[in-house]
Amino acid sequence: MTTEETLREIKLELRANMNGVVSGQMRQAGANYHVNFGVELPRLQIIAQEFAPNHEVAQQLWHENVRESKILAGILMPTERFSPELCDLWLEQIPNAEVAQMTVMNLFARLPYATEKAFEWIASDREMWQLCGFLLMARLIIQGTILNDRSREELLDQAHSLQNVQNLHLRKAVQNVLIRIE
Repeated sequence: MTTEETLREIKLELRANMNGVVSGQMRQAGANYHVNFGVELPRLQIIAQEFAPNHEVAQQLWHENVRESKILAGILMPTERFSPELCDLWLEQIPNAEVAQMTVMNLFARLPYATEKAFEWIASDREMWQLCGFLLMARLIIQGTILNDRSREELLDQAHSLQNVQNLHLRKAVQNVLIRIE
């Protein structure tokens, strides 16, 4: 199946599973997408299982301002074709906390260089980068990543400096990490 055919099939699946009530609730809560089908996350995972990981398909999906496309892009991106530079580019384009959480869980946490990226992003002065860094570090710890003393201290220092930040999503991500390492 070509990239275009795969994308067409994915869009048909999204339309067939759209939920106007969920989409409306998300819009009222401030989720601003060009298109939001309101497809629930478990259903998106089932849809993703119908398609093989594909770099070109994932790239095309990521560049659409469609909630479900961005989430599916993270699931369908093969990690062996996802360079650290592309990783940073995608991070630049994450529109909100939901996409950040889904991309961290479905893609960033599977990367062989995930720990390095998490520390790099945590040290950033940009909130979305910090959010992704803390979300990623929490996910890595859950997956069994062991930190050496120096890394653990660095993580604690960064977390303590941000634990009272205004951004609710970032504050929760920081607290989540602190719970796991203190």
